[in-house]
Amino acid sequence: MRLYVNDVAVRDGFQIEKSFVPTATKVELINQLSRTGLHRIEVTSFVSPKAVPMLADAVDVLSGIDRVPGVTYVALVPNLRGVHNAAAAPKRPDELNGVVSASETHNRANINRTHEQSLAELPAMVRAAHEAGMKITMSLSTTFGCPFEGHVHEDVVLDFVGNFVREGFDGISLADTTGMANPRQVRELVRKVLERFPPPNETYYTLHFHNTRGMGLANVVAGIEAGVRSFDGSVSGLGGCPFAPGATGNICTEDMVNMLEDMGYDTRVDLAKLLAVARRIPAVVGHETPGQVMRAGRTLELHDPPELLRDK
Repeated sequence: MRLYVNDVAVRDGFQIEKSFVPTATKVELINQLSRTGLHRIEVTSFVSPKAVPMLADAVDVLSGIDRVPGVTYVALVPNLRGVHNAAAAPKRPDELNGVVSASETHNRANINRTHEQSLAELPAMVRAAHEAGMKITMSLSTTFGCPFEGHVHEDVVLDFVGNFVREGFDGISLADTTGMANPRQVRELVRKVLERFPPPNETYYTLHFHNTRGMGLANVVAGIEAGVRSFDGSVSGLGGCPFAPGATGNICTEDMVNMLEDMGYDTRVDLAKLLAVARRIPAVVGHETPGQVMRAGRTLELHDPPELLRDK
């Protein structure tokens, strides 16, 4: 079975780092990631540089990267202004990714908008992106729970998904922004979404998990069982929602690929090349990162036997 693996580290990961990652370093990392076989790479965000100074170099990053055929280069946009700014860039993203939170409180904390304000802009966002020749998808944050409001009722999720489908978005991401999902919940909710709104293609729905409570990879497996074929990760495990108390990073892209390949799935990702990027990240950000496979090595990476056995 073919699965599609996306990476969001350069946007989702770097945006909450305390020290600015130089533009040239971002470009170099994106170029390396582009040659690993990833399906999508989220490379930057068109947001206010005052709100997210770490991504103030969006135009320069998009102008500097190599565009590898078969890779979709994505920029996050929180509103219509972000769409217009992306459209005005000398080298535009291939795809934009909007964001709305399923809970009102998180939506106001994350993008400073009420649900009513966010939903009112959706038609104009889709129209502006398509007129500029870009696809646009929508991420539903806090799909599986909100740190301020708790459980998000499945009917709320279904209503939002229905809205996105009707407005003509090119894809939908269901995001466990704060790491509150569990495999049973994922399996049951995702099945209901796909039954109510069948996907037109196998990458229409994406699942975005965090490993805050150690269930990220288990949730990926549940998502596959429910019928999703596209998954986000963050190389070396970078990232985390700044509005989720105690939240840690996204699931590690390389850990997910290692697991999926061991399970017999076809990801088209070169794990050795991906691990080479992952092992660079701690030096880039100046601290340890949670990736496991980057330390332990691939599952079938063999080693010499202990010395005491070599002469026998």
